Amino acid sequence: MPKPPPIFEPKARVRRQNSLLWVFDRFELDPGYLRSRMFGCETAYMDGMLCLGVVDRGDEPWNGLLVCTSRERQAGLMAEMPALRPHKVLGKWLYISQNDPAFEESAARLVEWVLARDSRIGVEPKRA
Repeated sequence: MPKPPPIFEPKARVRRQNSLLWVFDRFELDPGYLRSRMFGCETAYMDGMLCLGVVDRGDEPWNGLLVCTSRERQAGLMAEMPALRPHKVLGKWLYISQNDPAFEESAARLVEWVLARDSRIGVEPKRA
């Protein structure tokens, strides 16, 4: 006799789409671009370098754009884009909240810098 179907089946886990993925749209045609996930955010790699991350969990500081850089390069980036601030948890990276009035303009400019291979943006990922 066949086993009857279970009365209660576990729900399939549905991954919520990150609302900030549009930031990476301009990268799609670049052969050096790769998208990945890291600690709850979507990340953009360019030519093997980790460059940007978008996270939309709603609570600061996990609600905006992460700029992967080193502490030595932060000052130059912040001088050109005052909306950027060191991330409160990942201090070597810069961050702009999507609640900042300059978010969309800043995101578009950062994407242009990544596409231009600005040497201030990007870190070599750690190998496992």
